[in-house]
Amino acid sequence: MGKWQLDPYHTQVEFSAKHLGMMTVRGYFDEVSATADIDPAHPETSSVEVTISTASIRTNNGVRDNDLRSSNLLEVDKYPTITFKSTSVEPAGQDRWNLTGGLTIKGNTRPVTLLVTRYGEFNDPGMMGHRIAYGATTKIDRRDFGLTFNMMMDGRWVVSDEIQIMIEGELVEQQEARGDDRLTPASRPWAIGRGQDRRRTPSASCASLQRARRYPARTRPPSAGS
Repeated sequence: MGKWQLDPYHTQVEFSAKHLGMMTVRGYFDEVSATADIDPAHPETSSVEVTISTASIRTNNGVRDNDLRSSNLLEVDKYPTITFKSTSVEPAGQDRWNLTGGLTIKGNTRPVTLLVTRYGEFNDPGMMGHRIAYGATTKIDRRDFGLTFNMMMDGRWVVSDEIQIMIEGELVEQQEARGDDRLTPASRPWAIGRGQDRRRTPSASCASLQRARRYPARTRPPSAGS
């Protein structure tokens, strides 16, 4: 069994609801973290815990987002997180499992089962680390979690009670710190999926390249001592 963490650069937690029973309105949460105990050879023994910042909800409409964060629905000041803690994993076909656990929204915890699909596995010890990609889907009745606000217009509810949830993400195996104190890819959140540490100052080779671009070969100033 190994310790794994969600790669925030390659994660999507999305939801959708119907507006007036017609158009589908989609949104997502921008701040999500997860830790898991996974044995790739025996997925049924795995467990996962997820935390989502409620204030990070986005639907590409600022007015609607603020309404979702307000006391009408999520009450983000009082309930800053949504959490999920798994309780069981059961096989559901080739590379598929039913992941059941407690979903907590606004202090209300209800059992939820997600259909999880394994997309693939990748192992690059030098940079990207050992990672597994998963997708998961489920649906909930928002009223079960205290999200009861709604309005009737011309005989239609403005927002559907049923909410579809779609998740995709990559989990990265965590390595123990080594004696030379160098960071592993999984412990460098700015490097995961980026290919390099973006916060470093330009290297000597980069500086040389920049100097060469400013001064082409025929106009380049003589070096010191020439």
